[in-house]
Amino acid sequence: MRSSSFLERLHAAARANRSWLCIGLDPEPSDDVAGFLKGIVDATQDLVCCYKPNLAFFEALGIPGQHALRSVLNAIPSNVPVLIDAKRGDTPNTMRAYARAIFDELHADAVTVNPYLGADSLEPFFAYPDRGVFVLCKTSNPGAGEIQDLEVNGEPLFLTIARRTQAWDQHGTLGLVVGATYPGDVAAAREVAPHVPILLPGVGPQAGDLAASVRAGVDANGERAIVNASRTVLYASQAADWQAAARGAAERLRDEINSARLEALAALR
Repeated sequence: MRSSSFLERLHAAARANRSWLCIGLDPEPSDDVAGFLKGIVDATQDLVCCYKPNLAFFEALGIPGQHALRSVLNAIPSNVPVLIDAKRGDTPNTMRAYARAIFDELHADAVTVNPYLGADSLEPFFAYPDRGVFVLCKTSNPGAGEIQDLEVNGEPLFLTIARRTQAWDQHGTLGLVVGATYPGDVAAAREVAPHVPILLPGVGPQAGDLAASVRAGVDANGERAIVNASRTVLYASQAADWQAAARGAAERLRDEINSARLEALAALR
């Protein structure tokens, strides 16, 4: 068990780096995956609040991908949290194995999970008092509303999830995932869950609205809205200066996030 909570580690990194940017580590198979991603980390580690490796991109590479994942995790500075994007959702016994795999074996600081199976399926993750658990609420893909906007007791399902998961949260470790492609839904989720961190995927190729989603997603202190960017940073340039390009893209995103945060704080006051 870590000496501080995930939220404490997240805030420490965000304040030290003046950043609520999360860089998604989603490598293309043609890359020297470990070398490429370690180069990204080296170029951006002072510009982020966390990194988010997506397990699918490593699992698709077989055993070499597993070795690459561990090599990249070892290269991330200990003061920057790691949020594993796994979107796990299964029966409780299986979820206990997933929790051990992600928290005990990979030593991740936080994880994404799927609430579709209900409260008992997420208990194994919420049982870790020092780790973060980001529950899928309103995802960033175009078809998200097909299920997540269905009406339940007079409100869309994603808001019911935002309400209910707070009751499931055992140690104050809950986070929500709400796509930056739906700023209005980000605002609705924030109203229902005023204190939890919200992960905002969908900036970049998915055309999510960074400024609007940050303004909608910050808490009363202008914090806890985590903007994820993957390809926008990783593949900012294919040229020889790709690390400098990645750093430049990360700096621009960090500054845009901070500008939107200041706008949100000014509106609150």
